[in-house]
Amino acid sequence: MLLLRILSDMLVHNRKGLIGLHYHYYMAAVSKEEIMRIVEEYDKKDIRIATVCSHSSLQIFHGARVEGFKTIGIAISKKPRFYDAFPLAKPDEFIIVDSYEEIMDIEDELIERNAIVVPHGSFVEYLGHKNFMEFRVPTFGNRRVLEWESDRDKERLWLESAGIKMPRKIESPEKINFPVLVKYDGAKGGKGFFIAKDYAEFKIGIDYTKKYTIQEYILGTRYYLHYFYSPIDNSGYRLSRGSLYLMGIDRRDESNIDEMYKLGSQEELKKYGLFPSFVVTGNVPVVIRESLLERVFEMGASVVEKSFELFGGMIGPFCLESIVTDELEFRVFEISARIVAGTNLYIGGSPYTEMIEKDMSMGRRIAREIKNAIALNMLDEIIS
Repeated sequence: MLLLRILSDMLVHNRKGLIGLHYHYYMAAVSKEEIMRIVEEYDKKDIRIATVCSHSSLQIFHGARVEGFKTIGIAISKKPRFYDAFPLAKPDEFIIVDSYEEIMDIEDELIERNAIVVPHGSFVEYLGHKNFMEFRVPTFGNRRVLEWESDRDKERLWLESAGIKMPRKIESPEKINFPVLVKYDGAKGGKGFFIAKDYAEFKIGIDYTKKYTIQEYILGTRYYLHYFYSPIDNSGYRLSRGSLYLMGIDRRDESNIDEMYKLGSQEELKKYGLFPSFVVTGNVPVVIRESLLERVFEMGASVVEKSFELFGGMIGPFCLESIVTDELEFRVFEISARIVAGTNLYIGGSPYTEMIEKDMSMGRRIAREIKNAIALNMLDEIIS
């Protein structure tokens, strides 16, 4: 077994040398054809929605239940007791694994249950990119987006080529002479991010074992814009194909940066070993001024249209994480191409979805898309 694994690794290495690092995710990835062969065997009247019990799972399970689906909660180590407190969002059944890596061992069990997995931030981050790309269970959305979302350089290429304005990237930390934000790759909920105003502060905060990006720190108001793109629905904000919806907007409470000002300047606090942290602890609902909505839709539409060209298009929920300056200009500093935790504010619907359909959460909208795709025999358009 070990010899086979070594030979396999050598072959992958040789392939990388022949066709380039750019394609290495796709070589190991489960193919769309294989996924569709699995789905063909599903009982379409008994499809179940599954996800990991974390992040935004409550609204995913709740939305699935509202739309008539049975649900499967994948729990790490043990079944979380707090689901008992929310009976309308409690999974119909739990599958317990000892670690995120062991989710790979329950592929057949999920397939036997006709499961479609809905990925979220915790699921993708802790399962790992390689495992996620090899995961044989039909998954809502286009997995190929992960390569572009999780790599800061590719993310920038995607967004800027779509006409999105981003904070300027600083290539060398030695050139820092104004406030910058240092961010690590991946979906980590802001963990480890820090502000630096010069090279000395950068060296204090950096973890050189992680891949990082340095970008200028933009003064303004942070808005997290929650979109849903449907390739099979033509009733919303029309694109070249399908429709775009604005599902809600939030801001984030971040610990401890949001409270440090009460103690004094950050420079003084660093002398006592207190450093600002951007770990997200909660979310706050927001309604943006109406005159900015046209630009909100233009940005979302351009990002989706560009995704068709780059990797075949993204599907379902995504979030443009933005800053609005006092000149009312948007700067997008990140995209999350999946459901984000800020949508948890709107399980009963947001001020925007109330003008689309009453009580429409992001979790329910995902389930509705799956339900519509089953009815139209178009599951191939929304899963991978």
